[in-house]
Amino acid sequence: MEIRKKEGEAASSLVYRFNKRVQQSGIIKEVKKRRFKKRVESKIKKRISAIYKNTKLKEVQKLRKLGKI
Repeated sequence: MEIRKKEGEAASSLVYRFNKRVQQSGIIKEVKKRRFKKRVESKIKKRISAIYKNTKLKEVQKLRKLGKI
């Protein structure tokens, strides 16, 4: 991306135009999205975590039926 200074243009308006062009292009959004890399979780860990969540959910539902929560 290249922004050239127009004749008689103030530096502040040049910076404003540059910032506006960068925001419109989506570069900032993409950089923020890529800032932290997600590690790939193994299938076994995903399965164990899903089972754990499911059992906890069932426990909570059971306690709600009994009126303890």
